[in-house]
Amino acid sequence: MKLNELFKKKTVCSFEIFPPKPDMPVETVYDTLEALRDLRPDYISVTYGAGGSQSKRTAEIAALIKNKYGIEPLPHLTALYQTEESVMRFAEDLRTANIENVLALRGDRVTGAEPAGVFVHASDLVAFLKRNTSLNIVGAGYPEGHYESPNLAKDIENLKIKVLAGVTHINTQLFFDNGDFYAFIDRARAAGITIPIQAGIMPLVNKRQIDRIIMLSGAKIPAGLARIIARYADNPEAFMSAGIAYATSQLVDLLAQGVDGVHLYIMNRPDVARRIKENISTLF
Repeated sequence: MKLNELFKKKTVCSFEIFPPKPDMPVETVYDTLEALRDLRPDYISVTYGAGGSQSKRTAEIAALIKNKYGIEPLPHLTALYQTEESVMRFAEDLRTANIENVLALRGDRVTGAEPAGVFVHASDLVAFLKRNTSLNIVGAGYPEGHYESPNLAKDIENLKIKVLAGVTHINTQLFFDNGDFYAFIDRARAAGITIPIQAGIMPLVNKRQIDRIIMLSGAKIPAGLARIIARYADNPEAFMSAGIAYATSQLVDLLAQGVDGVHLYIMNRPDVARRIKENISTLF
């Protein structure tokens, strides 16, 4: 199924997972997938890894999600270090596994590695995939602006280029202030972007996440969440409960506002996904 069809019928709920580290067997993700299947997500996305370091595992896990667990997968594909040939090999792997969707990203720069110079922007990859495959293409959006964009207006211009190139729905970067998401939606709609936009939510469940998340995403920490961090950082059990409660409050508000969908960054934690899904299961 092409994922854009889902939004015609319902509010979409999906999870994101990542492949095991290269020195770990791929089978270590099986328990995660077994547990997530019971939660009945509309789809599960699978990250790609910096510079494509996990590309084979991304395709392998996506195939498992589709053909063993019966859930639609959304494998990621990053642009910077790809050639046309490598993109087509990846697309063929997806076709062979009956996978119809891909999330096209620019990808982060890898220290010491030289980009291939073929796909400079995510929109370049989107356009190539649109011309040369039958894949349904999903794109990324940034409620607080991409960290390399000079301003929010330019960020929306770039997003519209991706949409015109062939993106059919948008998953956003994580955010902790729903006001940033609503302002992003307003800017996108004012620019003529009408496709569905899923809100990306990550529950903070341990203090080790905090610095890394801020560094990678640039997401700001609102005052309410900062108080939670300060109060419970040294109490792991309380921190998890408070983090899940904060994410749940975001989701309740988003669903009440009629969001197109929610995409949960669960860090391969099916226990966290279950608690979140139970909290919001009656709201769809």
